[in-house]
Amino acid sequence: MESWKYARQRLVPFVAALLGTALLCFLLSDIAFAEDAGPPACGGKILEKCTPNSGDTAWMLASVALVLMMTIPGLGLFYGGMVRKKNVGDTVMTSFAVTCLVTILFALVTYSMAFRAGTPFIGGLDRMFLKDILSDIGKGGIGNPNPLAATIPESVYICFQMTFAIITPALIAGAFAERMKFSAMLWFIGLWAIFVYAPIAHWVWGPDGIFSSGNDAALVKVLDFAGGTVVHINAGVAGLMCAIMLGKRKETGPAHNMVLTFIGASLLWVGWFGFNAGSAVTAGMQAGMAMLVTQIATAVAGFTWMLVEWALKGKPTVVGICSGAVAGLVAITPASGFVGPVGAFAIGVAAGAVCYWGCTGLKRLFSYDDALDCFGVHAVGGIVGALLTGVFAVEQYGGTAGVLEGNVAQFFNQCIGVATVFVYDAVVSLIILFVVKMFVGLRVTEDIEREGLDLALHGEVVQ
Repeated sequence: MESWKYARQRLVPFVAALLGTALLCFLLSDIAFAEDAGPPACGGKILEKCTPNSGDTAWMLASVALVLMMTIPGLGLFYGGMVRKKNVGDTVMTSFAVTCLVTILFALVTYSMAFRAGTPFIGGLDRMFLKDILSDIGKGGIGNPNPLAATIPESVYICFQMTFAIITPALIAGAFAERMKFSAMLWFIGLWAIFVYAPIAHWVWGPDGIFSSGNDAALVKVLDFAGGTVVHINAGVAGLMCAIMLGKRKETGPAHNMVLTFIGASLLWVGWFGFNAGSAVTAGMQAGMAMLVTQIATAVAGFTWMLVEWALKGKPTVVGICSGAVAGLVAITPASGFVGPVGAFAIGVAAGAVCYWGCTGLKRLFSYDDALDCFGVHAVGGIVGALLTGVFAVEQYGGTAGVLEGNVAQFFNQCIGVATVFVYDAVVSLIILFVVKMFVGLRVTEDIEREGLDLALHGEVVQ
């Protein structure tokens, strides 16, 4: 008994000390783990001091480069090959200058107006001059993303949307090519980017936009995955207003270099994967489907245009098949995140046939000089794509059903969105053109037009 009592007296303090030490180690390890855990992943309701998803960020960085490539050099070469040789320099200069001008405006004000919360009609000004963009790369790359792109740094989202804001007004140049003053172009594009592009982008894509499909309070939810209304109808209608205000060219001629047009169209096709698949803003399933349907619709539209042209004119042309492919890219843009392969085939056929008519029959019917078919391809193709999105949308792919799945109301939502954008864009574009004409003038003189814009406006010529 004495030995047991002695052992117990010795063992109890030892066991207590051992248990205390173990408990202390456990607590200290918890603190260490908490310190090493780092910030949480961005997404869902976690939008401050969080770590962006590296896979999404990598894909979006690539998408930024792809979409920028669409304007310079893609669009510049596509348009440059279709004008006469004496106006090539002015045409490619326009694409480059628009890229610079819109980048500046987007950083100063239009990003905030388009993609920040404000009212259903226009965003706020809390990101003017891109202030309050936080990204502490010295502490593991934490930042505060835009809620519209919750898993990537806001700086990357700004760059991505900036490339969309660049190419949209650059497309308009196809309508007024070979006859608009360079100074007038800069004034028109700058004002248009602020008073037309920014509001319409907010309506359709803004967090509280009146037509935004992601806004639960939106009265009419318009499906526009990558820019059918915001980019293509918007640019095409503005182009038509420019063509009407400027009047017809004094003389016209065939495309001076179809190889440039071919290269430009090819760059547009490749870059469009960033345009459409990138609009998923993640490297996930929706991006993969957007890429697939983009490829299908583009190929079908280009082939359809070729067959129609062959049947009606007797010969398929390089410029024709390239224009058809671009029409397919345009038409699948609003639908790319919502339809499947069957819808892509149907949209491709419709785009190839209807846009061919838009660039031939429709233009002859109303007798306007849309020099490089900005309206015929982009507005007509955008309308075709936007309306057919409401027909072929698959709930499993994009979360919203279309007419074929019983949701007839979505087609009417698309019609409302198309009509509203068309009217607003036409009215405000005309107002801007009238103002620019009053103070600067819109059109070059007959002598300059005859001589060519390259030498007269830029002092350069293509040899």
